[in-house]
Amino acid sequence: MKVMSTYLSIGDFSRATHLTVKMLRHYHRIGLLEPAAVDPFTGYRRYTTEQLPTAQVIRRFRALDMPLEEIGAVLAASDVPARNERIAAHRRRLEDELGRTQRTVASLRDLLAPPAPDVRAAGIELRRAPAALAAAITEVVDAADSAAWLQGALGELYAILAAQHVPAAGPAGGIFADDVFTEHRGQATIFVPCGPVRPLGRVTDLVVPPAELAVITHAGPPDDVDRAYASLATYVTRHALAVDGPIREYYLVGQRDTPDDGRWRTEIGWPVFQTGAGT
Repeated sequence: MKVMSTYLSIGDFSRATHLTVKMLRHYHRIGLLEPAAVDPFTGYRRYTTEQLPTAQVIRRFRALDMPLEEIGAVLAASDVPARNERIAAHRRRLEDELGRTQRTVASLRDLLAPPAPDVRAAGIELRRAPAALAAAITEVVDAADSAAWLQGALGELYAILAAQHVPAAGPAGGIFADDVFTEHRGQATIFVPCGPVRPLGRVTDLVVPPAELAVITHAGPPDDVDRAYASLATYVTRHALAVDGPIREYYLVGQRDTPDDGRWRTEIGWPVFQTGAGT
C-alpha cells in the first residue's frame, strides 16, 4: 500500500506539472515520458512523484521550442557533457533564428520609410562583362534548395580547381534562367573563372558569354536580396534599358570567406542594352 500511495493519477500529474492530459498521453505514445504503471484492465495511467522533475524539464524545453525528439535525446544522454552539447546546439539554433527575426524587423522598418526616388539608383552602374573561360556546374534547381545547392556547387568547383592546380581568375558567379524566379524551378549555372580545367563529375568547362549589365551590390545575407533586385528592376525600367537574358550574380565575399554574413557582398547583374558610357 505504501508503494501505491506514491502514485499520482494522470489528472493529478497534469495539475502538478501543467502538462495537459492530452500532452501526457502523447508523450507516453512516443516514449518520451512513460507512466510508472498502466492498469491492464482500465488503461489508467499512473505516475510517481519522482517523475515530476522530468516532466518539468520537458515543459521548459518545449517552451523553448525544442523538438520532442531532441528533448528525448537530451533525457537519454549518457553523460552531462553530451547532454549539455545537445542543449547548446538548440541554443545556437535559437540565436540564429533570433538573428533572422531581427534582420526581418529591420527590413520591415526600412520598408515603412522608403527612400526617395533618386536614392534608389545609388550604387547602380552599367558594366560590360567580357567573355570568360570558367569551370561550371549547371543543373535544374528548385528555388527552395538554391542556397544549399549553390554552396555545394561552389565547394565542388573549388575542390576540382585545387586538385588540378588551376587558380581561380576572379570571383565565382551564377547565371539564372527566368524560370528560377517565375516558376521557382529552373536552370542555374555556378561558375568560377579560371584557366582550362579537365571536366570531372558535375564540373564542366564553360565559356561564360559577354553581357551588358546594370549592376548593384547587395550587402549581407540573402534574406532581403529581393530589395536589391527591386531597386535594380526599377532603375532599368525607368531608363528603358532592360533586354531579355539571364540574371547574373557575382559572389565577391561569401560563406567561403567569412562566417560573418554581415560582411557578405553579392553583385547582381541585370541584362541591359547600353546606349552610352557610364550611368
